[in-house]
Amino acid sequence: MHAGEFEPVRGVSDLYVHDTGMFDTDEYGAVYVYDVERPVVIDTGTGANREALFETIEEIGIGREDLAWILPTHAHLDHAGGAGHLAERYPNAEVVAPEKGVRHLVDPGRLVAGTKAAVEDQWQYYDDPVPVPESRISGLSEGDRVDLGDRELVVHEAPGHAPHQAIYHDPDAGVVFAADAAGIYVPEVDGIEPTSPPPQFDLDQCLADVRTIEELDPDYLCFGHFGPREYEPELAGEIKRAYVEWVEAVRAKREELADDDAVVEHFEAASRNVEFWNPERARANASLNVRGVLAYLDYVGENEE
Repeated sequence: MHAGEFEPVRGVSDLYVHDTGMFDTDEYGAVYVYDVERPVVIDTGTGANREALFETIEEIGIGREDLAWILPTHAHLDHAGGAGHLAERYPNAEVVAPEKGVRHLVDPGRLVAGTKAAVEDQWQYYDDPVPVPESRISGLSEGDRVDLGDRELVVHEAPGHAPHQAIYHDPDAGVVFAADAAGIYVPEVDGIEPTSPPPQFDLDQCLADVRTIEELDPDYLCFGHFGPREYEPELAGEIKRAYVEWVEAVRAKREELADDDAVVEHFEAASRNVEFWNPERARANASLNVRGVLAYLDYVGENEE
């Protein structure tokens, strides 16, 4: 699948995945469209390539008056940046998002500033978000349910990656929309890449989020990047191991170099060996993830004193 294309999610009726073409990397940005009685778009991409998403929704057969829900998993702009644009195009759709993320979608100024500072020249792949009117958005908490008519999505808070993140479970179809709670599954290497952005990445909570997925025991896990895959119980162990090893690698390199800038530079250099993202994205991703772990280690250290 390439940028702007979509395809059915095998094994799940009425569910489609759209490739936003984010960061000029095929399949990196996954948006899910559920063509059910009350149709929903789960995540929105950055908004930069929204016209292709609009075309996908139309080709699936969902009219502008028919979309019922716009459902970001969290407020990070690679997942929710297009929410306001979608709200403008689909006048009957209600935007629902984890409660702690609602304010960022209503007034995205601080989030935009933080994202620009974090991603630096990668901002070229984003689009300025349109604020979601307060009258069109409501918050979700643990255990809430999103009514899709002939089925529902159950909300589970998953704040390890970010405090405003949730995962959504369709128990009838055996699907979990994992956002970034399970890391990034990269089909090209058949492995998990951790995602640990600043400022509030929390390893312990991240591991708890993976345990939530374990307990739900879905048949399919819909990742926020690179699309869906079948879920096997051993995948949860792989995800947890990837996160623990990643944090330990950053911790060890900090002890060795005793200079946080040097730690970031080390992992940026190592990212040159990554072949499944473009070089600029690989470097930016390494920098972001390292700084998130360093902030987490500082937080742990301060609370141990």
